[in-house]
Amino acid sequence: MLHEVLSKEACAACRFCCAFRRKSLWEVPRMPLEFLEKYPKDFKGHEIKYLVQEKNGSKFVITDLRENYQTADPEEEAACPFLDSKKGCVLPEEDKPFDCKIWPLRYMRMEDGEKKICLTPTCPEVNQVPLSRMKKRVEDGLGEKIIEYAEKNPYMIKEYKDGFPIL
Repeated sequence: MLHEVLSKEACAACRFCCAFRRKSLWEVPRMPLEFLEKYPKDFKGHEIKYLVQEKNGSKFVITDLRENYQTADPEEEAACPFLDSKKGCVLPEEDKPFDCKIWPLRYMRMEDGEKKICLTPTCPEVNQVPLSRMKKRVEDGLGEKIIEYAEKNPYMIKEYKDGFPIL
């Protein structure tokens, strides 16, 4: 969805969004319940552990990465089970979590309850793109798609974190 702003090649080379520090597990993509039935195993055939959660009145699943860490270091990263280090994401486009499709954007609930489209400030590739280009992409229809999806799937709305620029 953001290929007009971020090249597929740059994203594939970086893969920053496909690994999660222990302190950033809130960023793990949220997926509909059907996802765990469709993908019980990763691309190597290993069983994937999921956590069923509920937010904003709807249930969803996330991959449970807690056992994938080797140390207690909060900076250690655990990769998404669908990340192939050579090929990138192995999920077909139609099954990629919406969180992944819109990365580095997030639909977030502000302290006052209002919802805004925000930019993840830690994406190394988007930091090379002028903020005005990201705002334009949101204004040119992507924002409407994000809001529409969130209204149907309210679990994807994340709580606002300081430092995320509001678009």
